[in-house]
Amino acid sequence: MTDDDPRAAALSLRPSSSARRARRTRRFLTGLLAGMGVLHMVAPKPFDGIVPRALPGEARSYTYASGVAELAIAGMLAAPPTRRLGGVAAAALFVAVFPANVQMAWDARNADRARRAIAFGRLPLQGQLIAQALRVARGED
Repeated sequence: MTDDDPRAAALSLRPSSSARRARRTRRFLTGLLAGMGVLHMVAPKPFDGIVPRALPGEARSYTYASGVAELAIAGMLAAPPTRRLGGVAAAALFVAVFPANVQMAWDARNADRARRAIAFGRLPLQGQLIAQALRVARGED
């Protein structure tokens, strides 16, 4: 193909596979955070149960606050001007809610196999979410 070949021009407009992967990652994080944020608002009770008991105040306050944060960060990730800041905020949120995942695992230690698998399986996934958010923050999307 030469520079004046229309096929060459069309190929140069197609995003690279890494760009497509980054866009999927960003969309996944945006959808995940938006969905979880909505769930925190409309069905808060399960989230109240995993708020670490060592935290002062009402569990519901933490549930609503994290839901608001998830919705706000989803909006930041969706908007190009705030996308990188949204990546930093998402990583910080995933770190901040990790103690709730630990609480969930601790509470599930004597539960049935399926509940234990879900609770303990979430722990390493949190690291993957943090890594993906940091990629967005670095502009690797």
